[in-house]
Order: sequence, then C-alpha cells, then structure tokens
Amino acid sequence: MHGATIRFIVNAQQAKLNNIYKDTKLKLLKTNAAIWLNKMCKAKQLKPKYINVKISGQKPQDKKTTTNAIRFRINQEIKFLYRKK
Repeated sequence: MHGATIRFIVNAQQAKLNNIYKDTKLKLLKTNAAIWLNKMCKAKQLKPKYINVKISGQKPQDKKTTTNAIRFRINQEIKFLYRKK
C-alpha cells in the first residue's frame, strides 16, 4: 500500500495535538521555502520584491550602495529565518 496513512481521531485531545503538529510542520516548510528563495536571489544577484531600497542618483557609487544595501538585507533575512527555524 502506497500513499499517506489514514489516521482516525477519537477525541478532541487527539485532534488538538494533530492540528498543532500540522501547523508546526507547515510553518517549518514555509520557513524552508523562504530560506531557499533568499539563497537563490543572493546567488543569482536578484532583488526580492519585499526589499525596497530608494537611493537618489545615477552615479556608479549610488548603484554600488544600492547593491550593497540589497545584499545586506538578504543576508539579514537569511540569518533571521535560520534563527526562526
């Protein structure tokens, strides 16, 4: 028999424990996905949509500052997610 096992819940206490387990597992999976996304953005030098950095100017120094700020923000997000995990 392949596939997921079927669990029968007898009382409310078992249902509560089952829901806590499901919620924790879902939270971990979302955290892992966020870590993966940030690592891929860092490796491919992309800017995630949640990062908003506004620096006026078009000089090379301004662009370098923007790039460094984005990289720093991604690194901080990865550190935060690993602590959360």
